[in-house]
Amino acid sequence: MYPPAMKRFFKIGVAMLLLGLIVVVPAFAAGSPQASPENANKLCLECHSIPDRKVMLPSGEVLPLVIDGSTYNTSVHGQKGIRCIDCHTNIRGYPHPPLAANNYRDFQYDRYRSCFPCHNEQYQATLDSVHHKAMSAGNRDAPICTDCHGAHDVSDPTTPRQKISQTCSKCHAAIYEQYRNSVHGAALMDDSNPDVPTCVDCHSVHSVGDPHTAEFRLTSPQTCGHCHADANLMSKYGISTAVFDTYVADFHGTTVTLFERESPDQPTNKAVCFDCHGVHNIKAVTDPESSVVRENLLVTCQRCHPDADLSFPASWTSHYIPDKEHTPL
Repeated sequence: MYPPAMKRFFKIGVAMLLLGLIVVVPAFAAGSPQASPENANKLCLECHSIPDRKVMLPSGEVLPLVIDGSTYNTSVHGQKGIRCIDCHTNIRGYPHPPLAANNYRDFQYDRYRSCFPCHNEQYQATLDSVHHKAMSAGNRDAPICTDCHGAHDVSDPTTPRQKISQTCSKCHAAIYEQYRNSVHGAALMDDSNPDVPTCVDCHSVHSVGDPHTAEFRLTSPQTCGHCHADANLMSKYGISTAVFDTYVADFHGTTVTLFERESPDQPTNKAVCFDCHGVHNIKAVTDPESSVVRENLLVTCQRCHPDADLSFPASWTSHYIPDKEHTPL
């Protein structure tokens, strides 16, 4: 028989061991593949919701470790029941593996690869993009998934639609300001017009190409024609599709079309849409600041035809099909 004091000590020890199992077993279970999202994420947030939790990186930068649970739960990942450990796959318990990142950008580069298993199609599309080429050349500022989509606050990238171009403005602020004040940008940002192009309608999303190549220049009329050759869309705004058709048929468009078909890698000095109308700063053709309004057209023509005089733009039938009203001669 044991003395009463030893019996009490034994009982206390057993109770502490059982309490430890109650606490520890769910902790490891929450880090297991079978754990429900609610249990797994709740366990993570017990530490990662503590205010001011952070760690100092070797670079001297501070890496915040606080996650807003409500923000994550309302994100597209949270709503789909994605668990923390589905992205942070190297974490299955505590203490966590030590951080290998020397600075904050290293940390982001290490973590954004977690997107690939679920979004492989989008990732593959980025491999030929101008962004990925910049990254491969050593540009650490080239955008990665989380720069555009966020991390714990991922939301629908197209809602509201203005968000698309605002996302691009994080890196392309000067271009965004030009677009913001253009006929397209103003209609989108001020009127929420669903028909005008955003950045990705012209440049694509994940497979963004280099806009300075001969191929991009030669195919740019087709990009514009995606909207301006659409009879149903143009009829909503009283714009004739002849704008596109007459360009393809005239001396500028015919040459560009031939180059596009036969020599897409060879540059041409013939005008494409944005040579006359502008690129990101396109104005309505009735705007006094438009480069194609009658008062400014000569200056626009002189960019390619320096010897042009006042009669030069008057000899052009514009984008109208010749008829008695517009071209009586």
